[in-house]
Amino acid sequence: MRLQRNSGWVEGVLQCPSPNYNERPQDEQVSLLVIHNISLPPGQFGTGHVQLFFQNRLPVDAHPYYQGIAELRVSAHFLIERDGAITQFVDCNRRAWHAGISSFAGREGCNDFSIGIELEGTDDLPYENAQYEALAELILALRHAYPALVAERICGHCDIAPERKTDPGPSFDWARLHALLEDRQQREES
Repeated sequence: MRLQRNSGWVEGVLQCPSPNYNERPQDEQVSLLVIHNISLPPGQFGTGHVQLFFQNRLPVDAHPYYQGIAELRVSAHFLIERDGAITQFVDCNRRAWHAGISSFAGREGCNDFSIGIELEGTDDLPYENAQYEALAELILALRHAYPALVAERICGHCDIAPERKTDPGPSFDWARLHALLEDRQQREES
């Protein structure tokens, strides 16, 4: 897996372009990675509705929950499904609309300088092994292009918008992710 720095697209993942993005501020560097969770309808997996939601094509009549979110225009750079499949919606050089009102280390507007990764899941259900493996592989590919994405600059949506958001939730195993990253990094260097 490799990020094409010029295009902002990762080789080897499904590309499903979203219209919900805009340009980053001029000379802005990616320096934060935000992990989220999503499932549509809530708690249901493998429906394909997240992809449609990020493309503004959500079938509003398919579930009552969709009535309340149909007009939202949101996206993330990536989605990692339960089986570890990765889909990219926005090129990494552009600003996806994932963080909303947010701040990190005293800096407002995290969309300006972050990459958003959605995990198919909920706050209270364990994530799958395949998701942790895919997430670690994706993060390492992103780090090659954006060296500022060190462990301290990988956070949850709950960390940048604590009054509004709880994801990826208590079921996300941060220690496991960091151990996977450290192990893979060491293998790369040897």
